[in-house]
Amino acid sequence: MNAGDIILVKPGEKIAVDGIVTSGTSYVDESMLSGEPVPVMKKENEKVFAGTINQKGSFQFKAVKVGKETMLSQIIKMVQDAQGSKAPVQKLVDKIAGIFVPVVMGIAVLTFIIWLILGGDNGIVQGLLAAVTVLVIACPCALGLATPTAIMVGVGKGAEKGILIKDAESLELAKKVNAIILDKTGTITEGRPEVTGIQWLNDDDRTKDILLSIEKQSEHPLAEAVVKHLEAVQPTTLSLFDSITGKGAKADHNNETYFVGNKKLLVENNIYTAEELLQQATEWGNQSKTVVWFANSKQALAVIAIADKIKETSVQAIREMQEMGIDLYMLTGDNEATAKAIAQQTGIKHYKAEVLPQHKADFVKELQQHGKVVAMVGDGINDSTALATADVSIAMGKGSDIAMDVAKMTIISSDLTKIPMAMRLSKQTVATIKQNLFWAFIYNLIGIPIAAGILYPVNGFLLNLMIAGAAMALSSVSVVSNSLLLKWRK
Repeated sequence: MNAGDIILVKPGEKIAVDGIVTSGTSYVDESMLSGEPVPVMKKENEKVFAGTINQKGSFQFKAVKVGKETMLSQIIKMVQDAQGSKAPVQKLVDKIAGIFVPVVMGIAVLTFIIWLILGGDNGIVQGLLAAVTVLVIACPCALGLATPTAIMVGVGKGAEKGILIKDAESLELAKKVNAIILDKTGTITEGRPEVTGIQWLNDDDRTKDILLSIEKQSEHPLAEAVVKHLEAVQPTTLSLFDSITGKGAKADHNNETYFVGNKKLLVENNIYTAEELLQQATEWGNQSKTVVWFANSKQALAVIAIADKIKETSVQAIREMQEMGIDLYMLTGDNEATAKAIAQQTGIKHYKAEVLPQHKADFVKELQQHGKVVAMVGDGINDSTALATADVSIAMGKGSDIAMDVAKMTIISSDLTKIPMAMRLSKQTVATIKQNLFWAFIYNLIGIPIAAGILYPVNGFLLNLMIAGAAMALSSVSVVSNSLLLKWRK
């Protein structure tokens, strides 16, 4: 199978490669990628991913990424790389192990010498047994397993929840984050304009087929939002369609001219606007929504509000992060009014509008200079510099490939509630590492003196070599078991 091939997917089949739908519609189960249980509607020009399962419909799609380039393969590689990477605490453990091994060997030699001097007739035998017992019981398996087992379970648990973690360092550092910068478009909001409301004059919507037909012919990017909103309506026949640059469009139907556009278009054509529509337009304007008018040659018939809708989970996620004591900042290239409205609706206290991509990175550095551990969350190419500069970088899975390549974490479903989940996972993983290291050190602290025979002068007790071997194995099992418990923690 090669890129460019057209592939037919039948009901119940697994999609083999990444691609774009060319014809047909169906619902696809993407739960293995996003963690969302509800199948996603797929139609023409929408992306499909390898490993996901088609439901009842059938469709054809064009292969775009095959083999190791597919999203599924990238996810597998990312998880494997992260599980094999070392956390900063592991580097410290490696240094300790480098000192620990020669120290233990020294203790074993010293044990043999003491037994040789003070052990009497059996000094050589008892000394050799004690020295070997010290080496067996002090085998640093538990110490070596303490960090990587917790990291592997933590990264695996993140992947199950739809959080892809590229390296162990970001997993460890996430718990220290006290400032998060959020991009607006595509991160807090859906990233595409949608109709949020239509107010018809006297609630009379009999001309909505004309509105749909004009918008279907319009090239304006906002027209698509109206077409999508009215997709259940049957279009009608128009004549003399004309696109008016910077203002809107007009067309004739049954010897009447209809207009769709901004307020300026209505004023220039001396079209009357009723007070109820004016009030609604003013209210939507104050909410930083884009207002579109629909009118005939005499009066305005409807006013339409279009906005980049805030994601349903954004407000909850922002509240959760604030409750965790994290300072939130929103940076956007949008105007001041829009930024202020979004900040108010989501509860964000700090925001900056009309921010250029390079200024986002500068703001990250500014916060870092004030002693903040900064996480940057974005989805676009314009966020990539800031993502690379931040201490912890998080990309939205539905964003650009560059953003995902730069970021240390990727939220597959683009759901902001996964961020506080990642923070909690980081805290749990680091806590598990600390517990593992504590038990590994305590075990050696108690076991080595007993193995050396410190209790022999008191009660004649000498540790059996087999018991020492079993204790060493048990310490490794206890560390691995404690790491596995992380999987079931909420």
